[in-house]
This record gives sequence, structure tokens and C-alpha cells, in this order.
Amino acid sequence: MHIAIEVVALVAVVAAGAALARRLGISAPLLLVVIGIAASYLPFVPRVELEPEVVLVGFLPPLLYSAAIKTSLVDFSQHRRSIGLLSVALVVFTALGVGLVAYWLLGAVAESQGHEPLPFWAAFAIGAVVAPPDAVAATAIAKRVGLPRRVVTILEGESLLNDATALVCLRTAIAAAVVAPTVLHVSLDFLRAAGGGVAIGLLVAFVLAKVRRRFTDPVLDTTLSLTAPFIAYIAAENHYVHASGVLAVVVTGLLLGHKAPIIQSAKSRMSERTNWRTFQFLLENTVFLLIGLQTRWILDDLSESPLPAWLIAVTTIAVYLAVVLLRPIWIIPTTMLSRRVLGPSRPGPVSWGALIVVSWAGMRGVVTLAAVFTLPEETPDREVLVFIALAVTAGTLLVQGSTLPWVVRKVRLPGPDPAEDALQEAAVLQGAHRAAIEKLDEIAGPEDPPEVLNVLRQRGEARSQAAWERLGRPETEYETPSEAYRRLRIAMLGAEREHILKVRDAGLVADEVLQRAQIALDIEESVLDRDEDDDVGGQSEDLRIKMPPGGACKHLEQTPLVRTPNTPDGCEECLAEGITWVHLRLCLGCGHVGCCDSSVMKHASKHYEETKHPVMRSFEPGENWRWCFVDEKLG
Repeated sequence: MHIAIEVVALVAVVAAGAALARRLGISAPLLLVVIGIAASYLPFVPRVELEPEVVLVGFLPPLLYSAAIKTSLVDFSQHRRSIGLLSVALVVFTALGVGLVAYWLLGAVAESQGHEPLPFWAAFAIGAVVAPPDAVAATAIAKRVGLPRRVVTILEGESLLNDATALVCLRTAIAAAVVAPTVLHVSLDFLRAAGGGVAIGLLVAFVLAKVRRRFTDPVLDTTLSLTAPFIAYIAAENHYVHASGVLAVVVTGLLLGHKAPIIQSAKSRMSERTNWRTFQFLLENTVFLLIGLQTRWILDDLSESPLPAWLIAVTTIAVYLAVVLLRPIWIIPTTMLSRRVLGPSRPGPVSWGALIVVSWAGMRGVVTLAAVFTLPEETPDREVLVFIALAVTAGTLLVQGSTLPWVVRKVRLPGPDPAEDALQEAAVLQGAHRAAIEKLDEIAGPEDPPEVLNVLRQRGEARSQAAWERLGRPETEYETPSEAYRRLRIAMLGAEREHILKVRDAGLVADEVLQRAQIALDIEESVLDRDEDDDVGGQSEDLRIKMPPGGACKHLEQTPLVRTPNTPDGCEECLAEGITWVHLRLCLGCGHVGCCDSSVMKHASKHYEETKHPVMRSFEPGENWRWCFVDEKLG
């Protein structure tokens, strides 16, 4: 009963802290760490010690898996060079750099003060412990402040893989306490851990995909999904394989997430998404609360250290500064050098703002604390190393985490453009509707009722049209037809639900029948009322935002960002002639779509000459620039 009360209290504090953080507009990880630190000094709060096995087996696999299944495998592959430089090379670089700092201060300086010096293997171990940024903190804050998707993808990819590198380095350091490893031994150990982890991940993903294809019950499919990270982790970390369980979990999650539309039913995907969001919310927020709750007993153990307080303080500050400074020291030169030697991984110049933000987004988390607890009890100055890990974790969360939004604003790094998102969404839905109509025309026969075919066409067209309605609606039109439909239909569903509840209370119909009726209403309402986290742009978001002043001409400032295109499929004139052009431009005055000046016909420029509509924008996916013909300015 005592344990049950503690668990309930922990979950209640996590929920309350996350809700308060959302209300205050601050990061939940930061607030929960502060709450945990304060709570650790309350007399009625018991001493909480994180067992490394609990974190590395109970928390880490599901957290990594929940992030991996939502990560785009395509985006991950496109940024593999940047992710590799951060998740592997930077971790080793940081571990060595921090190890040298700790070895000098707790080794040479401590020995000069008459204390036993710290061996290099222990110094390298603390470097490996503090090297990997957290898999949750960086991306949670990055998404909250609205970073570009490329930056978020790189940070997500780094945080998914860097734990594996750090844990291999830590395992090598601990092994060095017994036998001095050679470069060949370390290289082979790393290759075995990495290669074995990838191989196990591929195998587990293949087997689970085969099994899940046969599961039509969402409950069974979700149950298997919840066990997938543990299956992959245990299979890789067992005594015979001794591979990286972290890599196995990440590979399994990336592949199953990529294959989800093929191997799962729609009900299974909805069930899995909801359950994993709940599971992830509880785990990740509990982790940060537990980090803060370690503070008091770690400080109590530190008081027993024979090292002078000033040396402990100087070492802690030096390690923290090394962790912070080594990141940009590595990122900026290697990015420039890799582009010069290997060529750019994507078109365009390097964004200095993105480099600064990625360099500053190096928050540490629960893996750092869990890893430091795996140090053998006989490790010299172990209590000092544990305190350093706690200080670096809390320091990076509180300093970098709290200042990252300010840094993003200072470098003026633009986040995702809601207008561009809406434009791409509408184009995708338009293409999907066209494919659906072609399929309907192919399979429909004379025996199919015409009224049914008309309803099918209208439903697909309504969904596609709803996306276009969000673009370029008149200033006087505050509610689109689709929004009006949503408002009225939700009111109707409410009335239907009230009637069902009256029938239920009267006891006139079997409860099983009523539940099926309520589920049908819930499914329809969930489609109308999409979750805010899954709603790209948001139905109510104003896509007629004006460009900020400063360099922009009056035409760019007065013209809407988007306009519903007259011919979403391509250039209006070229389509009439049966020609398809690749590069398209959209007139923001009337919605005309024309081919750009790289084409032979140059219909976009000809349209301006005929209409004198001053501003056009790119109609290509991922491009959100606008051009004023009059002032010849880009906005």
C-alpha cells in the first residue's frame, strides 16, 4: 500500500507539473526538475534512488521507441551525415575532452593537494556519462519554440543514436579498469555493438511486421507494440549477443513506424498512437521529476568526500563548461569541412542561425544519471562523479533549456511556415482525391447505385476542398463552409449522444448495443475534432499573415501569403495544351498557376504582364518565397 501511494503521488505531481508548465508557457522538463529538487528537501518525501537497470531497461527503450516510430525514416536518411557527426563523432569527442579536463583536475591537481589521483579510465567514464544530450529534452523544447523541421530532425536523430555511442564508451572505460584495451579492441567492440544492434533491430522489425500483419484486433496489435521496444532491447543486450540495445530499439521503431500504414489497420494505428502518447507523457515527465528528486541524497553522499570543496566546485564548473563549449567547437568546423570535402548534403548555404541553435541545444537527461550509477562502487571519488553528472544534467536543463527560446529569437531562425504547410497539405489531398476518383471510375460498375457513387465523390471532394478553403479566403469570410459544417455537425452529434444517454438511463436497450452506437459517434467526432498536436497549422489559424516590415515592399506587405490556386495540378495554359511543367508559380492576386521563367513558355511572367498582379509565390513543395514584379524584391 505504501508503494502504491508513492506511485499515485508521483503520477499526480507529474500531471500537475506538466499542466502548470503548459499554463505558464514554459518547458515541462525544466519545471519538473525544479519541483523535484525542491521536493527532495521536504521531510515527508522519502529518499528516491534511481537504479540504473530501472532506467536503462524500464524507461529508455520505450522512450526511444516512442520517438522513433514518429520519426520520418526518409528525413532521417536525408540528414544521416549531420546525425552521424553528432551522435557518434561528437559523443566520442566530448567524452575525450571532458575526460582530459576531469583527469587534470581530479588527477594532477588532486595529487598535488595530497589526495589520490583519479585514474584516466574513470575520467573518461565521466566524459562518456555526460556526453550524450537527452532524447526528450532537446526535441521537446525545440518543437515548443518552433524550430525549422530540418533542425528538429537532426536533434531527434542525434538523441536517438547518441546514447548507444555513450554507453559503448562507458563500457570500454569500465573494462579498462581491469585490462588496458587496445585501439583494435575498442574498435571491434564498437563495431560489434553497433552492427549487432542494427542487425537485431532489423530482425525484430521484420518478425514483428510479419506478425502484426495478421493482427486485426487493435487491442492485440497495441499490446504487441508496447512490448516491441523491450523485445528489441533484451534481444540485443543478452549475454550471447552483447550488442547495443539502444540501436536495436531505434532501428525497430524507425522501420515499424515507416511500415505502419501498410502493416496496420486504421483502428490499430489510432489505438497505438493514443496509447503511446499517454505512455510517453508519463515516462518522460516522470524521468525529469526523478532527476530532481536525486539531489538531496547525492549532496549528502558528496559531503563524505575527502576532496576539498573548492576542487569539487572547480571541477564541476569546468566539466559543465567543457560540455557546453565542446559542442560548438565540434559542430561548426566539422559542418564547414564536411560540406567542403563531401559537398553540401542539401542545396543552399549553411544557416549560421541553425548552427548556433544546434550547438546550444545540448541538454542532458536521465541517461546521464543512469549511466553514472553503473560505475563500480570501488571507483575512486565515485560520489564526486555522481554529483558532477547531476550538476551537468540540471545545469544544462535549466540554463540551455530556459535560454534556448531566447537564442532562437535572437538568431531569427524561422520556424515552419503555416501557410506553406497548408498549401502542401491541400496539394497532397487534391492529388489523393484525384487518385481515389480514378480508382472509383475503374472499379465502379453499372450495378453500383449512382447515388452511392455521387456520395463517394462528394465526400472526397469535400475533404480536399476544405484544405483549399483555408487558403486565400476573403477578409470578410470569417468561417469557411467546412468550418461551418464542422461546427454544425458537432452540435448534431451532441444531440445524438444526449438521446443515446436518455435511452441508456431508461434501460430500454442493451448496453452492448448502446456502446457500439456511442463508438460510432466518437469516431466521427474524432475526425471532426482533430487533436491539436496532429493538426498541422490548425483550422483556425490565420493564413493571411502579413510579412514583417523591414526591407519588404508595400506589395509584399499587403498581399496574402497564399491564395487558392485555380489549377492545382499545374500551369493553367500548359494544361490546356496537354503539357506539364515542373516549376510552377502562383499568382497571389487571382490564383493563376503558371510555369516559371525556366520553362519555354514563361506563363507566370506573361500573366503578370497581362494582369499587372504584382506578387507571385512559388508553388513548389517546401518553397515559401514570394516575388514582387513591381519592386523586384523577394519576401
